[in-house]
Amino acid sequence: MIPPNYSDICKPVNDLFGKDYPFGAVKLEVKTTTANGVSFTVNGAQDIKSGAIISELKTKYADKVNGLTYTESWNTANLVTGQVEIANKFAKGLKVEMFGSTALNSTKRALRSKIAYQQENIFARANIDALNPAVTADVTVSRDGALVGAEFAYDLNSGAVTKTNSTLGYAGPDYLITLQGNNSLNLFQLAFYQRVTKSVEAGARAVYDYKNPEGGVSAELASKYILDKDAYVKAKVDNAGRLGLSFTQLVRPGVKLSLAGLFDTARLQENTHKLGAALTFEA
Repeated sequence: MIPPNYSDICKPVNDLFGKDYPFGAVKLEVKTTTANGVSFTVNGAQDIKSGAIISELKTKYADKVNGLTYTESWNTANLVTGQVEIANKFAKGLKVEMFGSTALNSTKRALRSKIAYQQENIFARANIDALNPAVTADVTVSRDGALVGAEFAYDLNSGAVTKTNSTLGYAGPDYLITLQGNNSLNLFQLAFYQRVTKSVEAGARAVYDYKNPEGGVSAELASKYILDKDAYVKAKVDNAGRLGLSFTQLVRPGVKLSLAGLFDTARLQENTHKLGAALTFEA
């Protein structure tokens, strides 16, 4: 079995805590696909407090015969990006990516290349930044459910390692346990996820900052309950008393609505709460 890439080792936990919670914003996303396979995605979000609007237009075309994928985007910050992916062309499990971006109203530029290789029990990636010379690499290996991953970043100009992260975990048929050591083993996170039944998911995570022991351990609990095939609710709470609630409904095929709120239960009378909504159309 091919393990997840390093960024996705904790994906079930991160999705349970992070997805379907559009706090403080109203979001709209429209996805369409043409007859020849070109997909268009338009998304926008308005911050409820400031009224600021950000949006993006993205197009994507996959040439499955040659293993090529082309992606372009343009957002309201006048940032234009382009990406080319070549998968399984040079070797099975090998994907090469080239990414570039330029800001039309400034000198901001980016040019990066990425190589990813996946086979049974291993997933490795390397990312090279050409304009700000740096290398970021990560690897995940697995065996019989056990997961071990590591990530580091190296700045070629200073000759210094700028990031080191590591993860240990175990993935069962319906659960996942992970222990992460980030920021050179100064920030630790213990996370747990379980699909309790077909309609119930639960998760927990705790974070401890070694450099700030006075801050203690921050902890969170989260759950998801599937009401029926078209709707589900989610809830999460942390030890600071912040309660997050969300409701997601498939209004009709291709139309999904999410409503969410974040409430500070320690300051219910104050204006600290956040509401939000997200509407997605997909054709």
